Amino acid sequence: MCYTFVSHQLVMNCLRRTLMSTNYGVTKRVSSSSTTVFLNKARLRDIQLSSISSGDYRYSNFCTMGSEFTERQKKIYKVVLTGGPCGGKTTGQARLCSFFEKLGWKVLRVPEAATVLLGGGIKFCELSEDQGVRFQEELLRTMIQIENTFFSVAESLDRDVIIVCDRGTMDASAFISTEQWEDILQRNNWNDVELRDSRYNQVIHMVSAANGAEKFYSLEDHSCRSEPIEEAKQLDNRAAHAWVGHPYFDMIDNSTDFEAKLNRMIQSVCIKLGIEVQDRLQTNARKVKFLVQGPLPVDSEFPKDFRDFQVVHNYLRSHDKNVQVRLRKRGYRDHWSYTHTIRQTVHGQSVEKRTTLTARDYALMLSQRDSHHQEITKTRRCFLLNDQYFQMDIYEKCHKRCQGLILLETYSTLSNKELDKRLPSFLTIVKEVTGDPKYSMFNLSLKERWENNQHFSSLSFNPSSTPEDSKTKNCNDRNENFLACWDDKSMQHHITNGCNGVNESVNGTGTDRFHGTGKFKGYEEGQTNGNDVAPKSPTKLTNGTSKTNGTATNGTTKTNGTSNGH
Repeated sequence: MCYTFVSHQLVMNCLRRTLMSTNYGVTKRVSSSSTTVFLNKARLRDIQLSSISSGDYRYSNFCTMGSEFTERQKKIYKVVLTGGPCGGKTTGQARLCSFFEKLGWKVLRVPEAATVLLGGGIKFCELSEDQGVRFQEELLRTMIQIENTFFSVAESLDRDVIIVCDRGTMDASAFISTEQWEDILQRNNWNDVELRDSRYNQVIHMVSAANGAEKFYSLEDHSCRSEPIEEAKQLDNRAAHAWVGHPYFDMIDNSTDFEAKLNRMIQSVCIKLGIEVQDRLQTNARKVKFLVQGPLPVDSEFPKDFRDFQVVHNYLRSHDKNVQVRLRKRGYRDHWSYTHTIRQTVHGQSVEKRTTLTARDYALMLSQRDSHHQEITKTRRCFLLNDQYFQMDIYEKCHKRCQGLILLETYSTLSNKELDKRLPSFLTIVKEVTGDPKYSMFNLSLKERWENNQHFSSLSFNPSSTPEDSKTKNCNDRNENFLACWDDKSMQHHITNGCNGVNESVNGTGTDRFHGTGKFKGYEEGQTNGNDVAPKSPTKLTNGTSKTNGTATNGTTKTNGTSNGH
C-alpha cells in the first residue's frame, strides 16, 4: 500500500489547511466515492473531491488499525481526580503521573484551585451563604482559567500529553444548592454538558476513607482539611453525585487495600485510553452488562440524583469488518456533546479510541454512515448506588428487534458474588449478557435480519477484558426474538434458554446465577410473575433530575419490591 500526497492543486490546498502541524498521511484508493474526511487535532473537514478523476482520498486515523494506516495523531487526555477528604487524590495523582511519564507521555498537573485560595487565608466557614455562593462562582472562574492555560500548553507540545486535574468544574456544585448552581450557570452562560461532559475525557472519584476504610481516615498532613468523619462522608457523597452523568465516570472505592486502590485507578485510565498494561496492575477491571426486565419502576425508586440523557448512535463505513466506527450524539436539556469512536481488537485485546467532535464535525461525518445500519436513539439513565456507577440504556427509536430493550452496564473489579450485592434491588435483572454478540449495539442496529447476514459480528468487544477473555466467541444463535424482556412469555424464553452466547469467563455461574436470588420479583420458574403486564414500549423518562421524597440517601435506595411500571 502506497501513501501519497497528490499534486493536484485543489487537494494540496485542502491538505495545507487541514494537515498542517499533524502527522497524518493521505491514502489513495480508487473508488466511485467522492467524499473524504480528514482528522486534524480532533477537527474534521469534509472535502469534496468530485473534480479529481484519479480516485478518492480517505483519512488515515490510527496506526494500530492495520497496515493501511500511517502515523497516529498526538493524544491529549484530560482526566479529573476528585473525591472526598482522605481518598488518596494527592498520592494517586503522583502515582498516575509517574506511571505515564515512564510510558513517555508528557504529564501536566493542574493544581486544586480551592487549595490555592483557601491557603491564602479564605475560610469557607466564615462566609455567609451569599458570600459562599459568590466564592464558588469566582473559584469556578479561576479553575477554568487555570485549566485553559494547561490545555493550551498541551496543544502546543509535540508529544502525547495527559493532563491530571486535582478536582474539576463540577465539584463546585457539591457545596451549594441546585438552585444556586443553576443561577451561576445562567449568569455565566454555562451549562452542565460543557462543564462536565465535554471538558474532560474521564472523571475518577477516589472514595474517601471515611466511607469504607474509617480506621485510615486522618486529618494529618493536610493544612486545609478539618472535616470530622461524618462530615467527610457527606462531602464524599456530594462530590460523587456532582459528576453523575459524565460518560466516563469511575468510582474507585475502598474494597481493596490502598495499593490495589491506586492500581485500579491507574488501570481505569489505561482502559479508557486503550493502553495495554498486561500484568503490571493486576486489578481485573471489566465492563459488565445485564439484561433488565421491563417495565421499569417509578422514578422515585431510583437514587434521587439520577440523570437522563438522549443518546443517538450511527455506525460509519469501515474498511475492515473487524473494526467498528461510530458516532455518538449525547444530549441533556438541549445541550449536546459529540464523540467519534473506533473499536477494534489489538494483540488480543479490545481497544476503543475516542475523539471529541464539534457539532459541525459531527454533521459532516454523518455523510459516512453505513447503509447497512439503522440509527439508534435511546435514553441513558446514569446513577450512583452502593459506590457503583451505573448506566442504563432504554432503546426507543431503533430496529424492531430491540425496541423496549433495557440494558444495565457498569465497570467493576469485584467478583460476581460481590457485584451482585451492589446491583439495584429495585430492578429485575434477567441475566448477564456481557460479551453476547446478540446484545452488541453493532448487531442490534443492522437493518436486515441476522440470519445469513454477512455483516453480523460474532466478535466479543469488551474494552476492559484480558486477552484470554477477548478471544472471539462464535455465536451461532441468531434468534432475534425476545431480546427484550417485557412479559411472562419473554421471561420464560430467557429462563429456558439461559445465557447462550454470554462470555463464560465473566458470567461464571451460568443460567442459575440470578435464580432464587430475589432478582425475579414474584417470579418462579414455571409460574407467572403476577404482574400480567402486556408488552409495550417503555414510558418516556423524564429529562433531568428525578424529583423524589428523599427516600434514596447515602448511596442506598429503599424499595417496596414491586415493579409496576410508570
